[in-house]
Amino acid sequence: MSKHDLQARPIYHHKRDSIEAHLTIVFAALAVSRWIENATGWSIRKFVRTARRYRTIEIQAGEHTITAADPLPTGLRQAIETITGTR
Repeated sequence: MSKHDLQARPIYHHKRDSIEAHLTIVFAALAVSRWIENATGWSIRKFVRTARRYRTIEIQAGEHTITAADPLPTGLRQAIETITGTR
């Protein structure tokens, strides 16, 4: 696991509070990614690459809301259900 896998960019901080905040965010992202890997058995790279292309779009047309989404593949749906605890 590297900062590249999380797509974190180098940030140059000069104040202690900024440095600590940055490190907190990086370690939180690492912890969440490890949790996803352990829960699903997938690498974080595979999970992100697979999930990245699926989005839900809501369009407001007058009083109506239209929701459009591509159906998730079975493997991704199962991984998300494992993470969220829904089945």
